Amino acid sequence: MKSLPEMYTAKRSAVLLATIFYSAFCLAQDYPQRPIRFIVGFVPGGVADLMARSLSQKLSEAWNQQVIVDNRAGAGGVISMQIAAKAVPDGYTLLLGSSTQFSITPALRSDIPYDPLRDYIPVTSAALTPVILTVAPSHPARSVQELIQLAKAKSPQAASFASTGYGAAPHIAGELLKRMANIEMTHVPYKGGGDAVVALMGGQVPTSFGAVSTALPHLRSGKMRALGVTSVKRLAATPDVPTFIEGGLAGFEVVQWFGVFAPQRTPATIVRKLNEALGRALASPEFKEQFAAQGIELQHSTPAQFSTYVSNELIRWKRMLKEMGIKDVPT
Repeated sequence: MKSLPEMYTAKRSAVLLATIFYSAFCLAQDYPQRPIRFIVGFVPGGVADLMARSLSQKLSEAWNQQVIVDNRAGAGGVISMQIAAKAVPDGYTLLLGSSTQFSITPALRSDIPYDPLRDYIPVTSAALTPVILTVAPSHPARSVQELIQLAKAKSPQAASFASTGYGAAPHIAGELLKRMANIEMTHVPYKGGGDAVVALMGGQVPTSFGAVSTALPHLRSGKMRALGVTSVKRLAATPDVPTFIEGGLAGFEVVQWFGVFAPQRTPATIVRKLNEALGRALASPEFKEQFAAQGIELQHSTPAQFSTYVSNELIRWKRMLKEMGIKDVPT
């Protein structure tokens, strides 16, 4: 039989534990009570920005609370990662993260000022999208193979390619093309997809790898032309654009993923509430149709499923980049 002090201590601990659980429950029930900041590590106009703004609108409508997109571009998304990692873990700061920030950059660099697995809580996956290779309408190449031939002939029309920055999926797609086709092209990084498109249309670079959603308006207006997509199958949004595999490069596939994260130590009750709200948004038929038309496949997962996916992706990219011979890149 326990002594009175022991019984008192046990009862006190039980009350304390119940109070903690009740407080967490109330916190989730009342959340959100003020505006939420949604951080994006890239400039406006790209797929990350588009995804964050669309999800923010859905959350604002669901909760009748303002969700503000905060673009913090720079260093390939590293700046936004630092801001999110240091934010108060109360559910009022979210991050629209990508494969660039959570898989590719950590696989490329040993000096990044954040830990992709320990500094953040994965809330849900959000989208998958391939990369598209584009040129100006006057460009002589009409296919990936024709571009490869121009590169082998040392033509200025295949001398370089633009991307959304070092370590981003478009950059890796360009490097993979160089490796698989045994050609040389100079990488010209920009801060985001919008900047790379402007450079291509302005004649600063002859080719560009970027997000399908960013390129689509310019493809439809005739200001740009696509040579190939990096998915295994053609996209419904660009049915006339062949894959790189169809272009003779067997096994060529580079896909970008995006998801929502919260700072580490964000209460699990709030993470679940965010996951449920984002899941409803991502499952909306009109939402899916809107993004499918832009070459983006929406996805929803539980926090646990997404956490496993992020960990596996980091392992996969480390292996892939090692096999490709790509090492640390400049910031």
